[in-house]
Amino acid sequence: MTETIHGFELVRDETIAELNTRAQMWRHIKTGAQLLSLENDDENKVFGITFRTPPTDSTGLPHILEHVVLAGSQKYPLKDPFFELVKGSLATFVNAMTYPDKTVYPAASTNLQDFYNLLDVYVDAVFHPLLSPEKLAQEGWHYELEAADAPLTYKGVVFNEMKGAYSSPDSLLGRYSQQATFPDITYGVDSGGDPTVIPTLTYEQFKRFHETYYHPSNALIFFYGDDDPQERLRRMGGYLAEFEAITVDSAITQQRPFDAPRLVRFPYGAGEAAGDDGDADSPAEDAPKSFIEINWLLPEYEDPTLIMALEILSHALLETPASPLRKALIDSGLGEDVLGGLSPYTRQLTFSAGLKGVAAADVDKVEPLILETLAGLAEDGLDPEMIAASLNTLEFGLRENNTGRYPRGLGLLVRALFTWLHDRDPLAPLAHEAPLAAVKERLAADADYLPGLIGQYLIDNPHRVTVILEPDAGLNRRLEEEERARLDAARATMSDAEAQTVIDQARELMERQNTPDAPEVLATLPSLGREDLDKQHKVIPIRVGMTAGEQGSRGAGESVAAPLPPRTPAPLHLFHDLFTNGIVYLDLGLDLRALPGELLPYAGLLGQALLEMGTATEDFVRLSQRIGRTTGGIGPDTLIAPVVATEAGEQGSRGAGGQGTAAYLMLRGKATTARAPEMLDILADVLLTARLDNRERFRQIVLEAKAGAEASLAPAGHQVTNTRLRAHFHPAYRVEEMVNGVENLLFLRRLAERVESDWPGVLADLEAARRALVSQAGLLVNVTLDEANYGAFAPRLNEFVGRLPLETEFHTPLRSAADLRGVRDFPRHEGLAFPAQVNYVGKGANLYELGYELDGSIAVINNLLRTGYLLQKIRIQGGAYGAFATFSPLSGVYTYLSYRDPNLSNTLAVYDATADFLRGLELSDDELTRAIIGAIGAIDAYQLPDAKGYTSLTRYLTGETDERLQKFRDEVLGTTVADFHALGEALARVNEAGDVVVLGNREALEAAGGLGITKVM
Repeated sequence: MTETIHGFELVRDETIAELNTRAQMWRHIKTGAQLLSLENDDENKVFGITFRTPPTDSTGLPHILEHVVLAGSQKYPLKDPFFELVKGSLATFVNAMTYPDKTVYPAASTNLQDFYNLLDVYVDAVFHPLLSPEKLAQEGWHYELEAADAPLTYKGVVFNEMKGAYSSPDSLLGRYSQQATFPDITYGVDSGGDPTVIPTLTYEQFKRFHETYYHPSNALIFFYGDDDPQERLRRMGGYLAEFEAITVDSAITQQRPFDAPRLVRFPYGAGEAAGDDGDADSPAEDAPKSFIEINWLLPEYEDPTLIMALEILSHALLETPASPLRKALIDSGLGEDVLGGLSPYTRQLTFSAGLKGVAAADVDKVEPLILETLAGLAEDGLDPEMIAASLNTLEFGLRENNTGRYPRGLGLLVRALFTWLHDRDPLAPLAHEAPLAAVKERLAADADYLPGLIGQYLIDNPHRVTVILEPDAGLNRRLEEEERARLDAARATMSDAEAQTVIDQARELMERQNTPDAPEVLATLPSLGREDLDKQHKVIPIRVGMTAGEQGSRGAGESVAAPLPPRTPAPLHLFHDLFTNGIVYLDLGLDLRALPGELLPYAGLLGQALLEMGTATEDFVRLSQRIGRTTGGIGPDTLIAPVVATEAGEQGSRGAGGQGTAAYLMLRGKATTARAPEMLDILADVLLTARLDNRERFRQIVLEAKAGAEASLAPAGHQVTNTRLRAHFHPAYRVEEMVNGVENLLFLRRLAERVESDWPGVLADLEAARRALVSQAGLLVNVTLDEANYGAFAPRLNEFVGRLPLETEFHTPLRSAADLRGVRDFPRHEGLAFPAQVNYVGKGANLYELGYELDGSIAVINNLLRTGYLLQKIRIQGGAYGAFATFSPLSGVYTYLSYRDPNLSNTLAVYDATADFLRGLELSDDELTRAIIGAIGAIDAYQLPDAKGYTSLTRYLTGETDERLQKFRDEVLGTTVADFHALGEALARVNEAGDVVVLGNREALEAAGGLGITKVM
């Protein structure tokens, strides 16, 4: 007899052993809603509600609806319950995502009551949203007219978000490739929205789309974690009880295969050739270049073994420096970086391969090269060492299940949807051991297994489309002119009465946006209380010694008081006793304070070069294969941060910050305990015998780094702006800017030329940097592992450290901007010019230098600004996608930032009005409590063991002691309204003393006036 409970019938019940999880599939009897319940001991609980939402045009309807759904519901009729919820939640994840064929609403929390609160708000939002025309206008698009004789404009959050997305050539290439591969079905349009099409969306279309698709009969409901599985069903049964089953035609059809390959071309908005305006930072010949990508249509996700094999094949072909297709593309010199890989995010999977940064004369050479390389691999086979490396890498990743800062349950939800969305088994993508074993068996039995897949799915597959994305220096200007023409035409058809209606509607929308929710409406939102908050700072265990196994005086959980130890001949060793499921997480730090300022920009490149240029006994291909075959990966990173001044130092630890800098080049590795010795052997080889004299390989590394930095400008523009802005105020951030910011991008462009014209000089720089960094002096060793396994690992670690040289070349530690030789001064107010349709606006100052004394209440106030005042003024009213206020307790640097912002001067005015807002603010106790809860939630962000070990390392290096962190937490919990007024006084001084950095298009920067302009693209 079928088990039924709370209106659900059990369809399936089994254990996924590799996830230590019980999986149950339930069907809601009345509506047909499907529910996947994963039970395990993970405290980071996740739920998600997914709807198939296939668009038929590029108005961005699913995307805009995703925004509006979370902007008020019947049970919670607030203006923005989503942001009010975020303001007062301990959530470890809250968001919603629009995909090409589905919309997903997930959330997560480690706190059970908070988890249920999130569930309640999300469910009411998706099934009972307040879909008013005003919400569509705010989040989607609307006309705006300030006066009858003023120009008509467009406004809307998604409209400007997508203008930002369409400013990124990488984003455009992905969109155009999908549309060209699936021209006949829903994937042939843009679910996110094309800015030229979004203003055609009507309210009737908008409302009908929700009525059609947002129904339990079209819902896939997901739970994961250690909450009560019966309570999941009880709560969902109650939510769904009011609905009746309907028929929803939402199935995603399959694309018909092409009879022959196709080729399409698209333009992207590009700046003029870098250097054409006399900018000395960029070589004149570094003109905007093309992107070329070949895309193949593959089968849908039916056979898990085939999909596993294709994942291994994709990794082997493209994902490492040793991958033969990647190597062929890079070695050709036709482009700067490789594109492509396997994508499972459409019903039929796709595989792609290509190049970015291709000169116009070389565009037609890329496709033949890819096809010839693949044909050769299909005929001659793949290197067994490459296959073994890719197999181990994939297997390690599946078993580690490390999702970084995202909840593990969210990763499983996304994977389950690969099949579940298309009425197939949702557990097939989750249970990896059986298909992994099957692939291993086939590989062992048939050396031609993977080459055969190349032949079947790539060489002999006529469904292939080559997409060429070509730079067009005039495109953005034409788009603006076309938009202006559409607006002028719309204005010309308006009668005086219609124009007045537009003016009145914009004013009414602004009034509604400015009217706060009534206290009784706010009170409907579920929230935790202060009694639900942990009063104690969460201590991460740490032991400190000068060598592995030599324990310092501090035991696990004891305070670490020293900020940044002076460089000494002996290495510094930190150990974190945490359960890691048999994986050793090892971080090696090379102290960048040993470098003179002129060599600092090499830091990131040197990390790559050590791992990707080969050693005395292995070329870089063999080295890469060895890393993949024996470890879970070894990668370079940088750790750069300000150091808290000590009481004996410059200003004391609670007032003005010191000028000390912690700066390390990190090599971060992970391996099973059984293979940890092999990881140490690899690290010894790369540190002691890395070959840096391969000019062509280093040139490739430089070009890849340059291409990556350029690609990040549009999607991470706020981070680019913040890095540059903070560099005005502290030497640590100046180092960060030199190593990872715009200054480094300009350096990379110069270096690419210098590799060709002065290779001996470049090689001398690299060798000098290596000599300065690689030794026991200043070496940092950070291990995250459980105590039992550490006992066996420590002697091998000691042996490894002992192999390194004792001495190095010393230089004065970096403690002030004066130490950073070769770095030009930045203008106080600077515009960073690149071709974009939106801006990223920043303003900031060092509050400690303006007299502010640290208090934990600043975390609460910034939480309220981000989810309240700045959100209201810059996103909701201004139309930008995001707005932030950031503060570093270490340095005292405070910054305002906006993301994908159509405004510039208006946004700066909002920043300057923040002080008055805070000085006049009155808050109810409930509002204050929510802001405190949100701040604690951010402080206590959930972390996996490797992240905890790295966080503890960073705290030690920067002087963030447990006592200091507890004091900060106490101040957060004790925040009062008076603290808001006090910070308002401090921020008032930023209005005049603050510096400005804006990343945006040159025309907007010049129109703003007063900005020294640096050309970035």
